[in-house]
Amino acid sequence: MPAQPVPEKFQQPPIDELALSEIKSAILAKLTLAIGKEATQATKHDWYKAAALALRDRIVHRWLVSEKESYDAGRKRVYYLSLEFLIGRLFTDALNNMGLLAQYGAALGDLGVGLNDLRKCEPDAALGNGGLGRLAACFMESMATLEIPAIGYGIRYDYGLFRQIINHGWQQEFPDEWLSFGNPWELQRPEVVYQVKFGGSVEQVTDPKGVTRAVWTPIETVQAMAYDTPIVGWRGEHVNALRLWSARAPDPMLIDVFNTGDYLGATAHEARAEAICKFLYPNDESPAGRELRLRQEYFFVSASLQDLIKRHLDSDGQIRNLAKKAAIQLNDTHPSLAVTELMRLLIDVHHLRWDDAWQITTATLSYTNHTLLPEALETWPLDLFERTLPRHLQIIYRINEAHLALAEQRCPGDIEFRASVSLIDERAGRRVRMGHLAFIGSHRINGVSAMHSDLMKETVFHDLNHLYPDRITNKTNGITFRRWLTLANPGLTDLVRSACGDEVLDDPTRLDRLEAFAGDSAFQQQFRTVKHRNKIALARLISERNGIRVDPGALFDVQIKRIHEYKRQLLNVLETVALYHAIKDEPNRDWVPRVKIFAGKAAASYRYAKLIIKLINDVAEVVNNDASIGGKLKVVFLADYNVSLAEVIIPAADLSEQISTAGMEASGTGNMKLALNGALTIGTLDGANIEIRDHVGAENIAIFGMEALEVVARRAQGLDANDVITRSQPLARAIRAIDAGAFSPDDPARFASVAHALRHLDHYMVSADFDSYYEAQRGIDARWAAGPAWTRAGILNVARMAWFSSDRTIREYAEDIWDVPTRHATQPPPARLAKG
Repeated sequence: MPAQPVPEKFQQPPIDELALSEIKSAILAKLTLAIGKEATQATKHDWYKAAALALRDRIVHRWLVSEKESYDAGRKRVYYLSLEFLIGRLFTDALNNMGLLAQYGAALGDLGVGLNDLRKCEPDAALGNGGLGRLAACFMESMATLEIPAIGYGIRYDYGLFRQIINHGWQQEFPDEWLSFGNPWELQRPEVVYQVKFGGSVEQVTDPKGVTRAVWTPIETVQAMAYDTPIVGWRGEHVNALRLWSARAPDPMLIDVFNTGDYLGATAHEARAEAICKFLYPNDESPAGRELRLRQEYFFVSASLQDLIKRHLDSDGQIRNLAKKAAIQLNDTHPSLAVTELMRLLIDVHHLRWDDAWQITTATLSYTNHTLLPEALETWPLDLFERTLPRHLQIIYRINEAHLALAEQRCPGDIEFRASVSLIDERAGRRVRMGHLAFIGSHRINGVSAMHSDLMKETVFHDLNHLYPDRITNKTNGITFRRWLTLANPGLTDLVRSACGDEVLDDPTRLDRLEAFAGDSAFQQQFRTVKHRNKIALARLISERNGIRVDPGALFDVQIKRIHEYKRQLLNVLETVALYHAIKDEPNRDWVPRVKIFAGKAAASYRYAKLIIKLINDVAEVVNNDASIGGKLKVVFLADYNVSLAEVIIPAADLSEQISTAGMEASGTGNMKLALNGALTIGTLDGANIEIRDHVGAENIAIFGMEALEVVARRAQGLDANDVITRSQPLARAIRAIDAGAFSPDDPARFASVAHALRHLDHYMVSADFDSYYEAQRGIDARWAAGPAWTRAGILNVARMAWFSSDRTIREYAEDIWDVPTRHATQPPPARLAKG
């Protein structure tokens, strides 16, 4: 059956004139009363803020209803603790989920402003860095969509990570001033303030009844004040809250000190308190940076637990019922202090016995692990931990005592086993192991892809899994299709609706109906037309930002992710150099034109990653200005990668680079977003690439390179790569060119360390996997040249991605870990949305 033709604008229901009039009146009222402007004086930002506030009013009504219904029903609640929430722009996201995009577009048009112009006025919220934070955002949206009562807890960063500027090819970091114009989405809660304490001493005090308790006398107190942002589920039926904490001093100024003339000293304690929420991931190379990061993590954990316990007591009244009414999910090791803080609150504040408190703690908490890198599992020097959180160290010692007794019982006399599972690492200066703490204090520990969860049992948590064999489970990551298909790619969404029916908007499993059209030439042409329009939009953005003209007809080869050695941007740029050499050698050959597109930030202290960014830009400078290759290869690095930039890149991508060293990527979610938008994946058998291959079919993905066990075996033989370099002329030539300064004539030795690592310190198997990768890329060239076969594979990628919805992931969390009910995925949309 042929697909129906897709009109320029997918047919929408008629817009209710009364509803349209109400929206326009609400926006004008906000413009006058909240912004203080007449329409004739208003800037685009004024219009954006007025429109956002008018929309927020509608959302708040739904929000209050959702809250009341869940509390009246006594429903169990989920509390999601994450140091990152990469929520992106909320305006069009909320409009889309509320079913009001068309209505607001028409209303704003009548008022003389464009919806897309206003969307650009909204900055991306600087609340995250990469996949971890974006996953948290997708999960929050899915929990609202599935009508799970939930609250996300995090920090309201003043500046987030950083704003990335590329200056002469080098990354430079500047504050991301996302709050400079205010944030219309948040509601300040000045009445919701908790005291978070640091330092001091602990003494044992016996009360008149003869009960001995620990009394913590801190030397510093910081106040945590709440800001709430509503998170709207699909169809607007349920709204949850993202509660972020801002730090402040109890007394903003010491007046007596100020009056002595010490004006800076009078506010020094305020600056120390507020530093907690200034930046995400402060540079921890210095002792002060490490202390600030520990203070950050405890600050948000303590405030969040105090808040959720108060909520629980207000609704239930019994602290002993906490695990029955609350599920707390720790997103990575950053909130691991929740184990000790919940124990402290239960024992010291609510006066429970240790065994009862421990049972409640482990039954309430669960932990998501995101890494197999031992160095990424946080540890804290014992002296820093004791100085900052003395009571919590006491609790850790007591947890460890019982834990090690169990280890001795399980493996009598095995000192190595006890040392391996201990909460205190004694090997390289005594350090507290936060991954171990989260594992021991949780009833479920999940990995984020099948391979990752299996490897957890064999690597970082091998011995802990032996001690607690039933705790590790798998929950493969997912993405919200509302953001990454419906909103980011409306052209493809319209085409999907024409083939699968409108039901696909509520039930992504209907995507499988696309398979019937994968070989249909007319449908393929429509699919290519949608992709080409998206590529024109990205080409325009590249021209505006970088001054580089690229051909939308070329193959858009995309690698967008945090810059890290294991993610192997270096392998990609090395292949770029080899391809450049090959084109120069045979300029008249029928080469497939390519545009290599990179984007991502390197941690400010990660010097080698920043050198890789410089290499990418130096290679781009040479390649893009070499007329002899006739524009057959272009290289682009797009600065300041964020959600909004991803929403332009991903729909335009033809090829998705997922090329991490096998066994090192926990899951990935960019791989899912790109495949959902019709890009073919080139990747290793790592993370969720394996499950993507299993779902889309091995013939619709390009797999290369060593598998995880092969990587381990090669490392055991040593890291020198001269054997593979000697056998590979393209690789040897590319390394020589980089080493000789062919791409850095102003500083020929700039990349000497890169060349040395490629030859002698190939820990991430860049050189070892090069030939396999280069061959796979030439296979991509052949598939691209085949035309219809490429398009068919792209359509099948879209058709078979339904399983990677974050709704599926959250439903699995709800059933297996949290024990909370969810709305059924295929529930039809409410009839009331016909009127918007």
